[in-house]
Order: sequence, then C-alpha cells, then structure tokens
Amino acid sequence: MRTIKPLYQIDGRLANLRWFLLITAGTVIALQAQATGSGLPPLQLAAVIVACVCNLLIVLSLAVDMSPRPVPLIALAVDTMLAIILISFDPGMTSPLIFYAIFPIITSALRFGWLFNVVTAGAIMGAYVALKMISRDLAGEQVLQALGTLLILGVAATVSGTIGGRVKDLVLQAMRTEAEGELRQLRTRREQARAIFEMASTLSATLSYERILEAVLDVGAMGLREFGSVAQRLVSMIMLFTEDGLVVSASRRLTARDEAARLAAPSGTIAQALQSAEPIICQDPKGDPDLATFVALHRCVTAVVVPLRAGFESYGVAVFGSPEPNVFTPDHLELLTVVASQAIIALQNAQLYQKLQEEKNRIVDIEEDARKKLARDLHDGPTQNVAAIAMRLNYTRTLLKRSPARAEEEIEKIEDLARRTTKEIRYMLFTLRPLVLETQGLVPALEQYVQKLRETDDSVEIILEAGRITDRVSKDAQGAIFYIVEEAVGNARKHAQAHHIWINLHEDSSQLTAEVRDDGIGFEVQAVQKSYDQRGSLGMVNMTERAALVKGALSVASAPGEGTHVTLVMPLK
Repeated sequence: MRTIKPLYQIDGRLANLRWFLLITAGTVIALQAQATGSGLPPLQLAAVIVACVCNLLIVLSLAVDMSPRPVPLIALAVDTMLAIILISFDPGMTSPLIFYAIFPIITSALRFGWLFNVVTAGAIMGAYVALKMISRDLAGEQVLQALGTLLILGVAATVSGTIGGRVKDLVLQAMRTEAEGELRQLRTRREQARAIFEMASTLSATLSYERILEAVLDVGAMGLREFGSVAQRLVSMIMLFTEDGLVVSASRRLTARDEAARLAAPSGTIAQALQSAEPIICQDPKGDPDLATFVALHRCVTAVVVPLRAGFESYGVAVFGSPEPNVFTPDHLELLTVVASQAIIALQNAQLYQKLQEEKNRIVDIEEDARKKLARDLHDGPTQNVAAIAMRLNYTRTLLKRSPARAEEEIEKIEDLARRTTKEIRYMLFTLRPLVLETQGLVPALEQYVQKLRETDDSVEIILEAGRITDRVSKDAQGAIFYIVEEAVGNARKHAQAHHIWINLHEDSSQLTAEVRDDGIGFEVQAVQKSYDQRGSLGMVNMTERAALVKGALSVASAPGEGTHVTLVMPLK
C-alpha cells in the first residue's frame, strides 16, 4: 500500500514547471548574450544543461513509479545552485532570471516545509551577497539593485513559507485520509473474502437451505461494513416462491408482521428484478407497491432487490434496505450477484436433497402400508381358512371313529375350503406382482384380476368394460393405472357394502379415463379426507400420488347412500 502518492503528484507538477523555467532561462541567457555581443556564458549554460539532465532523470523515475527518497532533495539542491548562478551573474533585478531564484524557495516550502524554506532562501540570498562582494559589484546603482533582489527573495520566502506550510498540511491530511480509506477498504475486502469463504464452506458442508439463506444475508451485510453503522441498521430478507406466492424465508430486522407477509403477484421493483434477472435499486421503498408491504423498509431511503435465479427458473429474491442513500455501489451489487448465484446452486441441491428425503419417507410409508395390508389380508383370509381347515381335520378324525359315513362329507368341505384358500393366496400374489401386466398389458391384467375376484368373492358382482389401450400409454403408466383401479375396487369391496362394482376404461384422442363405480353406502368425502392423516391406511394418498406420477388427475365423488365414483384422467402423448 503506497501512502506518498500525493507527494508524487507534487513532484510531477514541479518537474513540469521546471521544464518551463529552464527553457525560459536558456532563452533569456541567449538573448542577453546576443544583445551584449558577447558569447554564451559557459557557467550559466552548463548549469542549465545540468539542471535539464537532472529534471529528465526525475521525470523518468516518476514515470516508472520508482522515485527514491533523496531525489527531491537532489532536485532542490540543483535548483538552488542554478538559481545562485543565474542571479549572481545577472545584470539586475529587472531580468527575468530573477524569477528562477524564487522557484527553489517555493519548492522547498511546498515539498519540505518552512524550515527548508528559510534555509533555501538564506542560502540563495547569502550566496548572492557573497558573490556580489567578491566581484566588487556593489557600488552606486548596483547596491540598490542588490537590495531590490534581496527584498524580492525575502518576500518570496515569507509568502511561500506561509502558503507552503498550509499546503503541506493539506497534503499530509490527504495522505492520512487516503491511507485510512485504503486501510478501511483492505479490511472490508478481507472481511468480505472471509465471509465468502465461510459461506462457500457452509454451502459445501450443509444441505439445509435455512443455513444457506442465513449465509447470504450475512455476506450481504458484510459488503457494507465500510460504511460503518449502516451495516448495523441494514434491513434484509430473502423471499422464496411457494404455492401462496413470495414468502419470507429468512430475514434481518423485520417485524413479526413483515415476516408473515406474502406477495401473491409482485408488481413493483421485485417484479422488475425477476423479469430482468438483474439487481434493481429502488430509491423510494415506501412508494414501491412491493416493498411498501414491509413496515421495516419504511425507514429505509434506498433498497436493492437481487433475483435468485438459475437458468430460466426464478426461486425468489434477496432484498437489502439501507437508511442511508448511495450505499449500494457497483462493487457491492456485483458481490451480491455472485453470492446469489452461488447460493442458488446450493439451494437447488438442498431442495433436491429435501425432496429425496421426502420421497424416501414416502416409499417407507408405502412399504409399511403394504405390509400392514398384506398382514390384514392374510389374517382375514388365508390364516382364518387354514385355522378352519385344522379344526375340521380334527373333527373329521373324530367322525372316522364314530360315524365314518359323515366323515366323507366333511372331507369334501375341507377340500373345498382348501381350494378357496389356494385361490385367495394366488389372488394376493397376483395383486402383489401381476406378471400378466408386464407381459400382456393393462387390459389382460384387469381381466385376470376381475376373474380372480369372482373366484374368491361372490358377494359382489364386478363388471369390466375396457377397450383397446394403444402404445401411447407407457408400461409405467399402465402399472400405475392398474394399482389405482385395484385400490379403488378393494376399498369398495371392504367398506362400501356394494352389490355391483363397475370398472370402465376407455381412451380417446387426447386422454385416457379410468373409472371405478359402485352402488354402496357412500361416504362424506370432505369429512374422510379431513381426518385422513389420523388413519392407519394410506390408500387414498397412494392413489393420488400414483395419479400425479403419470401427470393425471384423480377425483372421488361420493355421498351417503349414493355410492362412490373414482375417476382418473390421464393425458396421452
């Protein structure tokens, strides 16, 4: 970090002025020599040439920004010697060369202070008097000219010393201010780098989107540390899109009312930022239709809205409000843009991870529900039948001893019960994995499913109406439709007390419709769905989720005494 830049600027100005004076001095010497008819004075000419060479070296050192500390002192010494030579052999104070003697006096005052100013002026005046006395050129009118020259040099020394001291104080103040500014900027950059590093570590180490949002707000405030107390009063928040619109997901210095606010349809600065995909600065948050919703932003005079966007998808916005104007510089906006870009990637990963966890939990619930259903079916069907077979066998053994004629009839009943148990087990195995669905398709699977139901349960009549299903319905979609139909039929058999169940499947040019209808007792759909989370079964949830997997819509229509009508509508390719 350089702290002498203002002094370099003074040295550059003096070097440029020195060129002008040297050219003027050389011109005056040449004109005086021509006027008197004498040749060029060698000492004065040599002094001017030496001064030109020194000034050239000074200019080169300043140009490469490598000026050593002794250079200004050497330049002052050369200027002083040149001034003594020029005025000592000058005809009088009316010559333009007298002004060159003033140059080192002014230079010493501006560059080094009043002490050097006094020393330089005294050296020039003393040398001038000494040379005049040695040359014995102090008689008559020459005395008056010498006194006039000394008076001019004395006045120049006094004035330049006074002004030079003030100028040097201003230069030193500018140096201190610049050094403090650079130090503050260096500290700010260091804090920003540390905050960005910490945020990057957070983003790479966590899959919690709450911590990611908190890190974005911290880095956003860190970028304003150079403004002092402004960062302590910064109002900030991150709003993400949900089904209800934009909602506050993380915030700093918002009121409880603000944190509960929602923007259903942004129309102000937030809408502009989302449309342009660039940060937008608002100079009047209280007058903005979006930002005015938040009471905490009413005390802010400026705010910036940074969109959280990945590709063509908008996730939300980050809003920062300041009570001071003109605090959001281009550098700060660039920092916020970079932070938002990095954060949105981590936010995507966190959301994907969260969805993966939810899907994992859903699969676990489905498997648990399937195990419970299998246990219920085994307990209510085959298990009871096997227990009945065991009891009848024991009874048959007794009949063989007491009444052999009746034993044959009982054996026939046991055989019939065993066959029905076998059919029930095969039906259960079929519903667990219908191989015909994989090999022949949806319609043959439904036909076989209905046939097995008729064999195992004759208390309800099932009517299937299904046309041909084209290849526009994928295998996965056919599997989802089968399980939805199977779940709807199972509910009707177990709960509806129906006498008839109709399964209808048809396809048109744009969609496939699957319907399961019964003439059972019906139920209140809203009442059942309202308390569904308290029940042990997930049948309705599974049906809805399977419909969503094939981008279909599932509807359930029912009323007490009017039966139930389940409809699945799925768009076709």
